[in-house]
Amino acid sequence: MATPVIMPRQGQSVESCIITEWVKKVGDTVNEGDILFSYETDKAAFEEPAKVSGTLLAVFFHEDDDVPCLTNVAVIGAPGEDFSEFDPNGGSAPTEAPAAEEVKEEAKPEEEKTAAVTAKSANGVSPRAKAAAEKLGVDASLAAPTGPNGRVIERDVIELAKSARTGTGIAGRVTGEDLAAPVSAAPVPAAAAAPEAEYEDKKLSNIRKVIAKSMHESLSSMAQLTHNSSFDATEIMAFRKKVKAAAEKLELPNITVNDIIIYAVSRVLKNHPDLNAHFLGDHMRYFKHVHIGMAVDTPRGLLVPTLFNADEKSLQEIAIESKELAKAAQSGSIDPSLLTGASFTISNLGNFGVESFTPVINPPQTGILGVDCIIERVRTNNGEIEVYPAMGLSLTYDHRAIDGAPASRFLMDMRAALENFSAMLVK
Repeated sequence: MATPVIMPRQGQSVESCIITEWVKKVGDTVNEGDILFSYETDKAAFEEPAKVSGTLLAVFFHEDDDVPCLTNVAVIGAPGEDFSEFDPNGGSAPTEAPAAEEVKEEAKPEEEKTAAVTAKSANGVSPRAKAAAEKLGVDASLAAPTGPNGRVIERDVIELAKSARTGTGIAGRVTGEDLAAPVSAAPVPAAAAAPEAEYEDKKLSNIRKVIAKSMHESLSSMAQLTHNSSFDATEIMAFRKKVKAAAEKLELPNITVNDIIIYAVSRVLKNHPDLNAHFLGDHMRYFKHVHIGMAVDTPRGLLVPTLFNADEKSLQEIAIESKELAKAAQSGSIDPSLLTGASFTISNLGNFGVESFTPVINPPQTGILGVDCIIERVRTNNGEIEVYPAMGLSLTYDHRAIDGAPASRFLMDMRAALENFSAMLVK
């Protein structure tokens, strides 16, 4: 029995998906679990496995087609089985173009071939072909024409000269007698290697298009400004080292610097509502809880999964859930509903050695915090010079929604929280 293959719905907010590649072709044998095709939403990429075994009888959409969710895209069944009831287009399924039929030319007597060549040549000889014929000493009218409307062009004359280098005509000119005589094969010079292309054009993925549009709209529609600050990372590095040493005994998850930053931001933002908000043109939307967007680098581009209600989660819960979200985003299996709804975003480039940068706000959010790497700095303490690990923070905010002073106070509060992180956990 024929079984339709539908376009899945990846999240309640997704209405259509784009087919990126058909792995199986019409007529291929399919086993349950085989990947049939890959597809993209505006946030993530997926692969669709076969639910049944059989033969792929038809596909109703091509690569790059934008297909509504829950629409039939293909049919699996037995060869020759009727599948017309599953065709969403109301007609026959798209098929591959048939291979061009080979036309075999019937053998002709030598006289007929010569007459055919002469007849074709009568349609004309291009000026460049005439010049080449004079230079090479051949009769252009004897060349087999390949130009438009049976016209002899320059390459035809060159081919004639190559095939008749042992001509017996007067002054080396090639005659009809030469064409009839057997000609010994002459060595053909090796073709010149094609120059290597200096560039390669690649079509943008759907995800890359969405990122480009979002970033352009962000910078062109907002009054963005970035403040850079730093804090003494001695406390959080010592805390992380202590937790790591006790992790096995206490069955603790791996606590990263990013987990610590997320925890601190989720608590500090509660006192800065203008940064835990969306700017919606003529009004502001303030969130009761902190939903942190985590910028994640994936093979398909930047994705920002959301850690909902981070302000209500413990450091351990944040560490576990943030890693699960990042893993799902990188593998392409994340639910698209987890890629929306953030009230504030954190972008951590510290692992790349970035000391300071200008993160771009994800609209309609009003702020994004960039986390920089740790560098050693020198300061005086009671008249003594000491070296300490400093970590940078880069806050970009929408100046339409918040002014510079309150934005700076957020960075001051972040500095205090991170430099006294162990005490902060008591609250």
